[in-house]
Amino acid sequence: MITMRLRSKYQNFYIVLFTVILFGVIVTGFFQFWPHTQETERERRNLFTIPDLNSVPEVKILSTSQPAHKGDITCSHYECLDVYRCGKDANMISVYIYPVKKYIDENGIIITNTLSKEFHEVLTTIASSSFYTAEPEKACLFIPSIDMLSQNTLRTHENGQVLAQLPRWNHGLNHLLFNILPGTVPDFNTSLDVPRGKAIVAGGGFSTWTYRSGFDVSIPVFNPEVSLILLPEVDIKADRKYLAISAQIGIHPDFRDELDDLANSHSDILILDRCESGNEDETDTTKMCKGNDQFRYPHVLQDATFCIILRRARLGQPALSDALKAGCIPVVVIDTYVMPFADVLDWTRASISIREEELERLPDILSLTSLTQIQLMRKQALFYWENYFKSMGQIALTTLQIINDRIFPYMKKSYASWNEPSKENTISPFFLPKMPPKAEGFTAVVLTYNRVESLFKIIREIAKTPSLSKILVVWNNQEMSPPAATTWPKISKPLKVVQTKENKLSNRFYPYDEIETECVLALDDDILMLNPDELEFGYEVWREFPDRLVGYPGRLHTWDEATGKWKYESEWTSSTSMVLSGAAFYHKYFNFLYTHRMPSVIKMWVDENFNCEDIAMNFLISNVTGKPPMKVTPKKKFKCPECIITGNLSADPKHMETRSECISDFAKIYGIMALKSVEYRADPVLHIDNVPEELKRFKNVGDI
Repeated sequence: MITMRLRSKYQNFYIVLFTVILFGVIVTGFFQFWPHTQETERERRNLFTIPDLNSVPEVKILSTSQPAHKGDITCSHYECLDVYRCGKDANMISVYIYPVKKYIDENGIIITNTLSKEFHEVLTTIASSSFYTAEPEKACLFIPSIDMLSQNTLRTHENGQVLAQLPRWNHGLNHLLFNILPGTVPDFNTSLDVPRGKAIVAGGGFSTWTYRSGFDVSIPVFNPEVSLILLPEVDIKADRKYLAISAQIGIHPDFRDELDDLANSHSDILILDRCESGNEDETDTTKMCKGNDQFRYPHVLQDATFCIILRRARLGQPALSDALKAGCIPVVVIDTYVMPFADVLDWTRASISIREEELERLPDILSLTSLTQIQLMRKQALFYWENYFKSMGQIALTTLQIINDRIFPYMKKSYASWNEPSKENTISPFFLPKMPPKAEGFTAVVLTYNRVESLFKIIREIAKTPSLSKILVVWNNQEMSPPAATTWPKISKPLKVVQTKENKLSNRFYPYDEIETECVLALDDDILMLNPDELEFGYEVWREFPDRLVGYPGRLHTWDEATGKWKYESEWTSSTSMVLSGAAFYHKYFNFLYTHRMPSVIKMWVDENFNCEDIAMNFLISNVTGKPPMKVTPKKKFKCPECIITGNLSADPKHMETRSECISDFAKIYGIMALKSVEYRADPVLHIDNVPEELKRFKNVGDI
């Protein structure tokens, strides 16, 4: 009887428990899977639509209406932008688009341009992006639904009147206007002529005189016809028929005469013009001619290494975008022109700019460009086209991202994210946890030739470093075998010796299989002045910055105005752009890049001249990451008096001159000055504080 009661009691308990669990699952599933949030977001996105223009509301603008104030040329990010409107919900700007309306004058004539296909794409792309908000109260930026892309047919005064009556105009504060073709005959001003107050202009033809740096955005002149043409893929390493092509119509007669002179004296320069047609109103933009010879456009651009871009009536030219699409390196011969997205794109990697007065020297200037540099610039040109120039939607989103980076600089995209074709949105060039585990330690790679006594001293000293995992000795002497195994120092860490086949400095950066740790310490066999505390601290810093070259003595590159070349500085300075690889930590990934991906001409030069391998590694890492090296401890020099006696390479008086030449030559090969300068170093906490020694973790960090 008692058993039956207990069974009944527990049965009721389990029924109640099951009911509660079932109810919880149903409620959770309702809130988890019911598309209320997603639907709300979707509806919010769909609040902005482009209606039938015949059914949009009409707004009459009286001739007595006040226009917006003339564009304020003094505007800056800090004076004409209310940043306190931005970032209310997240660390990004929110953009409101005014509803489309038909604006007419007192005679019933339409004031604003009919929405073009290109401006339609701008509005719909923004409306479907994460920047868009349907609530003007939450907006950081406001975009009028008024097509001002081309000023050719724009009623400037009346459009200024339209802007002034917008409900949230407020003298143009936090408003963004898109314009590709500014100015009209006869002056063709380089900025939009519409009265626009304090509005930001995303313009396609700025000069350095009209561009408000840090406020306006310079955008490309989009070519809708060429953008739709499918070009065949061309190997960026393939030779091209022509050195340079000019394929613009309507350029100034003086420029045309200079180009014709160049073509007459250089058979590899092709100058094209409009094809003759019986009907002047019928122009096929997909055909260009030289005399009776006809060429398909823009396909012909793929036959040239360089494309010459000259000004016409306006500074901004669609020929620039066409050249990028074809992988043809633009040679921009337009004085004062502000290149598209110049705030974030490094145009030295994808184009060549020369002054208009230097046009006659064009062949000599282009001949200085190496084959390696040409291939890199072709790749960069295609990268810019695909990511920023390909459509009006991409142009619009790039513009908003640039403005977003200005307002939220701590969230901005990095230089590498904007400019690296293979590393978009990548923090480091290798797949690592943000901070590598300390337990793994580092491998010390010691390059040596015949300084056995010095080598053994170094091995004994670095073996005392707690985080040392292994020592790898690279024996670079083919005429003498390494010492017998019984003579090597007895240490508690693994010691491996490899003998190279050739005496090359680059052997120190070879990706040896024996390197099993992520971190490598490159070490010369004469660096006797670093103690275990200094090495351990250097490794700790590298763990914080695993994509940097972390070292001790710093060096600097400077520009020598007298010679017009880069100069290597070894004196004490407040800036650093290189650290010596005679004792430096780096990730082993860079051994692979140095051996297999770095321009081979650099590696060959280093091995033939026995110099500049450290400069080459500094160039490589800074070029890949876009980041400077990290100097640690106050060490300024590697002092080794006995090394001078035994013939240290650095004792040669021509050594410094050669290293200056290395910097200039490497910069030409890369096409940019890859080195980055900084004014900081890492020192241990309490290093110079007047506190008891027992409180300091790294007690023996030196001061030389």
